[in-house]
Amino acid sequence: MPGSLPLPEHDADDALEARGSATEVFSVFLRLGLTSFGGPIAHLGYFHHEFVQRRRWLDDAHFAQLLMVCQFIPGPASSQMGFAIGLFRGGWRGALAAFVAFTLPSALLMLGLAVATSRLDQGIYPVVVHGLKLVAVSVVAHGLLGMARQLVPDMRHALITCVAAAVTVLTGNAWGALIAVGLGGLLGLWLCRRAKAPVAAVFPVPYSVRGGAISLALFLGGLAASFMLPSSAVPTAPGVAGAFYQAGTLVFGGGHVVLPLLQHAVVDSGWLSADTFLAGYGAAQAMPGPMFSLAAFLGAETPLGLPAVAGAGIALLAIFLPGFLLLLSVLPIWNQLVRRQWAARAVAGAGAAVVGLLAAAFHDPVWTDGVRTPFDLAIAAVGFGLLAVARISAVWVVLWCVVAALVVQQFR
Repeated sequence: MPGSLPLPEHDADDALEARGSATEVFSVFLRLGLTSFGGPIAHLGYFHHEFVQRRRWLDDAHFAQLLMVCQFIPGPASSQMGFAIGLFRGGWRGALAAFVAFTLPSALLMLGLAVATSRLDQGIYPVVVHGLKLVAVSVVAHGLLGMARQLVPDMRHALITCVAAAVTVLTGNAWGALIAVGLGGLLGLWLCRRAKAPVAAVFPVPYSVRGGAISLALFLGGLAASFMLPSSAVPTAPGVAGAFYQAGTLVFGGGHVVLPLLQHAVVDSGWLSADTFLAGYGAAQAMPGPMFSLAAFLGAETPLGLPAVAGAGIALLAIFLPGFLLLLSVLPIWNQLVRRQWAARAVAGAGAAVVGLLAAAFHDPVWTDGVRTPFDLAIAAVGFGLLAVARISAVWVVLWCVVAALVVQQFR
């Protein structure tokens, strides 16, 4: 990370071997969960400052390698990093404490929003919802551009992106997203020959390779069960758990990639309207903590016939679980796996494919449901400029889009 100071070798070893309590881990991550605005990329900056520069729980080399692990596998990268740091620092209790503390603030805020919106079906609420949909246009466009710059460096990667986008549009379901990412990995073996395999660092994993294999078996069992559940226009608790588990399994490349996957899960299935979905996504931009807390809003809004908190809890646990199981399965064998050149090529191809997934989702439903008039286009364009040029927090983009939508409505 630019501006950081390398730690002396003995300090790095001592910090990595040090153990703390779950209470210590919980307190640190709770503060981060309350203050870490800006999305997954910003979270990594907060983590580096807190755990490398300030507390020295990790050194720069291990932080960089842990980031690489979390980018290598599907799941919410910042939450996976927090889970791993809690695991290294406080064992299994530390890992659980890190997850709960970092996620709880935003999850409660999104749950509260879902409860409030069920009572706000008139007045200015529809205009606020439309403003939040324009937030989604600005944020997804900015995320798409950033991911394309990083993951699509040449025409070969661009070809994979186009193929993935076409597969996603033509299939229009979660299977299509899985096929697109898998096809991207296969094409990467052939087209991404310049991808380099990094040199791995050693992590203090408190379990064996056998434990990693058990975690992988649990992940695969959950994935198989999720696809065996019959699809239905009437949502059920197992159906919601399966749909969100699939979404968490396929999020490869960043928090914004969850958008098309959750769209397939709750909008295409008929469980929620596109307006409700995009309003929740827009509101999530103003929340601290992980983007995946959007699941709490969607689970609470899904008509399960259960209390809103139950639906939120089911969706939240289901979307985070696969990423954590994969992380636990990979950590013990990362040193051997990451040195394989084929793995680097496959990861590069899968990364280009997720850009295609996000591009398809940006067109439908983000653009088609959000931008309806020239005023909408102007509001979204300013929001994009605030993110891409002014580089301000997404909180201010939310404020701009909602206020601008209300002002435009007053003059119509």
